[in-house]
Amino acid sequence: MLQPATIKFLKDLKKNNTKEWFDKNRKLYEAAKADFAEIVQSAIDKFGKKDETIATLIAKDCMFRINRDVRFSKDKSPYKTNMGASINKAGKKAWNTAGYYFHLEPGGSFVGGGLYMPEPGILKKVRQEIDYNFNDFKKIIGNKKFAFTYKDLDHSSEMKLSRPPKDYEAENPAIEYIKLKSFIAMAPITDTELTDKNLVKKIADAFEALQPLINFLNHAIEE
Repeated sequence: MLQPATIKFLKDLKKNNTKEWFDKNRKLYEAAKADFAEIVQSAIDKFGKKDETIATLIAKDCMFRINRDVRFSKDKSPYKTNMGASINKAGKKAWNTAGYYFHLEPGGSFVGGGLYMPEPGILKKVRQEIDYNFNDFKKIIGNKKFAFTYKDLDHSSEMKLSRPPKDYEAENPAIEYIKLKSFIAMAPITDTELTDKNLVKKIADAFEALQPLINFLNHAIEE
């Protein structure tokens, strides 16, 4: 379970997103960061018994910096108001490998993962794999554990083309998945669940439900 102080720190940071406030509360940040790292490491250790590709990862190597890159943003707030960890066999900066993700943000936490906005060559491979093996893909997303945890992949407008990509017909049975630009599944975590003793189990169970999809995507990428 996460400490209530970690949730409070992120809530306070959202209200006071300045360098001056952050510097005054740096000890609170360090405590929150360590608390988050402990949960991430526990989830890695627990789920790593079922997915050996992530078993040797260290939490600090999976966690993103809290500083925002404001160079190209109208919002110049210096800090993120969330903590995130990409648990990926290729590392947190992996762009073209599917993996797991835990996002901590009061009122907006979630667990999940997949493949986010891959480069064109990788995207083409994944679409082709879904087209060629749609029955296998349907079994994965239709699995009771996956459907219960995630319901489906994210089909929001920013994740999907409005029309079929080149070389694919609208009548293709797999077209609604082939149109995707990212292959992401997410399950919300409430603030109450964040401070529950079963948080690590919830994260690990969600990763387990996602594992067949991760394997499918990475198989497509690595072929």
